[in-house]
Amino acid sequence: MPRLPRLDHIASPHLRDLVRLAHTHDFDRVQEQVRHLRGCTQPVNLHGWSITTDPATKEVVRSYRSEDEPSGRLLTTCGNRRATRCPACSRLYAADTYHLIKAGLAGGKNVPETVRTHPRAFVTLTAPSFGPVHNQPGNNRPCACGTHHTDDAPALGTPLAPASYDYTGAVLWNAHAGQLWARFTLYLRRALAAHLGLTQKALNASLRVSFAKVAEYQKRGLVHFHAVIRFDGPEGHTTPPPPWATLDALQAAVATAVERAHLTVTSPAFGERVIAWGSRFTVDPITALADGELTDAKVAGYIAKYATKSAENTGTVDRTLLCRHCNGNGRQTGPSGLPAYCDPCDGTGQAEPVTALPVQRHVRQMIRTAWNLGHLPELAHLNLWKWAHMLGFRGHFSTKSRAYSTTLGALRDVRRTWRQAQADTARTRAGHPTPDPTTLVTQSAWTYLATGYTPGEELLAAQTRHNITQKHQDAQRAKTEGEVWN
Repeated sequence: MPRLPRLDHIASPHLRDLVRLAHTHDFDRVQEQVRHLRGCTQPVNLHGWSITTDPATKEVVRSYRSEDEPSGRLLTTCGNRRATRCPACSRLYAADTYHLIKAGLAGGKNVPETVRTHPRAFVTLTAPSFGPVHNQPGNNRPCACGTHHTDDAPALGTPLAPASYDYTGAVLWNAHAGQLWARFTLYLRRALAAHLGLTQKALNASLRVSFAKVAEYQKRGLVHFHAVIRFDGPEGHTTPPPPWATLDALQAAVATAVERAHLTVTSPAFGERVIAWGSRFTVDPITALADGELTDAKVAGYIAKYATKSAENTGTVDRTLLCRHCNGNGRQTGPSGLPAYCDPCDGTGQAEPVTALPVQRHVRQMIRTAWNLGHLPELAHLNLWKWAHMLGFRGHFSTKSRAYSTTLGALRDVRRTWRQAQADTARTRAGHPTPDPTTLVTQSAWTYLATGYTPGEELLAAQTRHNITQKHQDAQRAKTEGEVWN
């Protein structure tokens, strides 16, 4: 075995820590733990134990202690869905979302394939205008400012007249977008019943409306929603909808629901504001044909892509601005037990000054507006100071109705079962009997230690990410070359 260099001769902290890991009694296990995370950027560090026993035979089927690891801790994936936070975990989340959406369109995952014969539409709902912005009108026309903007022009989405732009209305719309979607689904069923000449009770007894939606930020900093809306029978995707539940009826109902769904917000600071949808919306049929514009796979891929996005499309920061010391109220308890101004944020409640953020003026103004609105007593329930970095949006990025298809939890259970089956197979090959999994009892105790890698583990993780990326590129290249030859 080659002699390893002395730690005090290595200047780089990453290399020094890597050599330290190589000196451990089981460096192979260190590498195995990191590879198992598949490039996770912020793994969770745990300390504890787990033991699985068979009550019938009192046999210990599986046991694990983090103390037995070379590093004395267990590393697990962070599971963050955001691509900006953890590309590795977000890819897994996107894959699960893809299968969830695809199952509701083409069947699979305990959903019958007959579901693709149900009326289905891809619906896009947008926010209204809060002032003219720089855009790309199309048809080779210039923007209202007289410029033909490129796709990556920084001015896109920013106001033409910032002084007259309704920032308060924009932030309030983002803050209530989730509630507006819930109101839309309610009015959609009402509009559908009225269009078909049925009572609400009769409609619910013969038809179920299922949906799955995802939020996407526009350049102007406002969210809009993409949704799959599907007609099912009264029992859900296992039963066909009645003949009169057509795509035309769905299109008419969406138009009515968009017009009628609204919320009203009142405050002495800005008066009365009506939160409503914009006039631009689309209702496009989803086809099962491979050459269609909106196929099952394309729609599933589109929604899965945006399920891992955040507000980065607007140029905002991907971190909360809330001061952790005072929880955003600008005060914390002093040494005498009396309230005192929070020194880390100078009593403002902000973790860092808005003026110091590396963002455009338009985004900075939306953040400042959200922060100021969040401290109005009548809007305290919105917690807008917590969501200022999200420009006020505080809803879930992706949601679905209960009967749309499978669930993310069910997909994770399938993966867990597959891994357990692999372990049982290895146990059988080793000559041990396979116990009945329904009778096993697992006990465990875990403690959170920290988040992240040591410097040396980070080098190993970087190599893992490189190998995964290289493998993906090779697969894409082989696929492209195969298509060319065919």
